[in-house]
Amino acid sequence: MIYSKLLTSTGPETVYTSTNTGDPIGVGVVAQPNAITTIIICNVGTPDINDESLDAATITINLLRGNLAPPDTVQARNTIIKDLFVPAGETVFFNEEKIILSGGDSIVVTASAANRIAVTVSSLDVGIV
Repeated sequence: MIYSKLLTSTGPETVYTSTNTGDPIGVGVVAQPNAITTIIICNVGTPDINDESLDAATITINLLRGNLAPPDTVQARNTIIKDLFVPAGETVFFNEEKIILSGGDSIVVTASAANRIAVTVSSLDVGIV
């Protein structure tokens, strides 16, 4: 599955939330974890050949656990990418490592500029073994 979102603010925005799926067993439900295979970050701003800082943005990515009470929030301990500089017109791929998310876990991205960063997340249901 592919999920895409343009970040429309400079605050933290949820770009993907894993869900619980599966058949009920007794009174419970079997969680179907998801593997994040790729995260693509694209700065849709217009590049300037003379000044790469024009329309540039920085991003920070956090992974939030969905089963915590009180709910998990964006903080240093769940940051996986911090202040990554993305020039206008550039795309960054994170596809070397796979991330397994349980039901309710989410990926949150914060950008330094609104309407400039597009995020695409590719996920795959992971069978329970």
